[in-house]
Amino acid sequence: MPDAGPERSEGRGPPTAGLFREATGSAHRAPRAGLLAVAEDGIAAAARTQDDLAPLALYERDGGLVRIVALCERARRAGLARGASLAEARARFPHFAFEPADRGADMRLLDAVADWCDRYTPLVALDGARGLLMDITGCAHLFGGEAAMMADLLARLTAQGLAGQAAIAPSAGPALALAAFVPGTILAAGAELEALRPLPVRALRFPPDTAAILDRLGLRCVGDILSQPRASLGRRFGAAFLDRLDTGTGQATRPISPRRPVPQLIHERRLFEPIGRVEDIEGLILHLATRLKPDLERSGQGARQLELSLFRVDGVVERILLATSRPLRDPERVRRLFSERLKAIGDERDAGYGYDLLRLAVMSMAPLAERQTGFSQSEDSGEALTVLVDRLAARLGPESVLSLAPVASHWPEAAQRLVPGLAPGLVPGLARARDMAPERSLAMRPLRLLHPAEPVEAMAVLPEGEPVRFVWRRAVHRVLRIEGPERIEPEWWRRAVPGAEPEPPRDYFRIEDEEGRRYWMFREGLYGAKEPRWFLHGIFA
Repeated sequence: MPDAGPERSEGRGPPTAGLFREATGSAHRAPRAGLLAVAEDGIAAAARTQDDLAPLALYERDGGLVRIVALCERARRAGLARGASLAEARARFPHFAFEPADRGADMRLLDAVADWCDRYTPLVALDGARGLLMDITGCAHLFGGEAAMMADLLARLTAQGLAGQAAIAPSAGPALALAAFVPGTILAAGAELEALRPLPVRALRFPPDTAAILDRLGLRCVGDILSQPRASLGRRFGAAFLDRLDTGTGQATRPISPRRPVPQLIHERRLFEPIGRVEDIEGLILHLATRLKPDLERSGQGARQLELSLFRVDGVVERILLATSRPLRDPERVRRLFSERLKAIGDERDAGYGYDLLRLAVMSMAPLAERQTGFSQSEDSGEALTVLVDRLAARLGPESVLSLAPVASHWPEAAQRLVPGLAPGLVPGLARARDMAPERSLAMRPLRLLHPAEPVEAMAVLPEGEPVRFVWRRAVHRVLRIEGPERIEPEWWRRAVPGAEPEPPRDYFRIEDEEGRRYWMFREGLYGAKEPRWFLHGIFA
């Protein structure tokens, strides 16, 4: 196995709790929120850090004017500022590169950075187009402390050509304010008000009209607002203002809403040397699945959905999702299923310069009871079918593996439907439903059902009698044995068009011809109404 660094595991808990445990099992629950403000002046502009490239500024139309809306650090140091007109900027800095702003590209890149930040915590949320919010509760000790964690994050961003600033506080509101105006701050619990007092009012993100009123009133910093009577502020600005004030200063907290589903269990391995070979990846999958197994056993659960996250050295994150037809905790089966997925992906997977972090997460679980087996190896528990369905779904994709599920309908062609083969409980459930159904409750049905039923020409001694001969697909079949009729009435409550003429009833017969072939035929309609028609609906084995 490749040289590995620290290993981390996460226990179950509410998303905002962020309970993480080291291998020793020690728990850390001190609530902490971190804000990463990536490229405050525009991600695309901030990425222009190479000295051999011209300084970059982005522009956008604002009414009848075209203004600079984002610029890189080199352009800022040269004296260009946001809000300047494009014509003025081009006249002053003809050697700069000016390009139209692409907010969509900014959001896509920010989303990719959020994926990459999952290496620090799975609880990552987008803060609009401004940056990222992360619940780092119990994570910092894995990186040597909060200061080391922040330094590592910013250093990796810089190495990828992105500019960013960050702050850590007990809740999201103060972290947002400090990252924007005092980047690099690590705030202790209880110190929020003192740290925020000197900051400008816009640090609390009041609406523009509210901020303008505060400025006219001479309330230009957070401390000015905090010095005012709360009742007066409430009467003047309303409850929404007080709510924003409380959340912005950390007096009221709101949980971070992660952008991705929160795993229920996590095990990951950080690597000193990146890997890229499939054999190495599979070896680590087996190791991580083995570490997950005791956690699943203690909770009496099995994994229904697993996610493998491969973090590349260059910041790209590849995720492989695996669903199972039954709860699963066997490490070797987990490895085999991911091996099938890796083979199916093939050349689509690009390891780049290698992966330095692998994470195996349980996204959903279901109860998995222990089962007592006997000495006989022939016991049919549905396990072989489960393994087959899981392997096919892993190799071909879950949408390619379908199964028939029963529907509460007596009408033969409506009595089943196609469902994904990995639908919860489907594989074992079908066997149980078949075993529990009384054989006498339903007449024998053919193995193969023709849909739609094919018309046949039938000859009977009496108009309402049994057929003695029929022609199907230009071949004449003489009836040797016949059983029936079994009448099936139409389901009037399921009419496709309200008020339409109901379908006629059907009289079904099980027929065997002279060559031993068995068919399922029906006569449509009642004698004396319309001319009855005959159809072949199924073929018995």
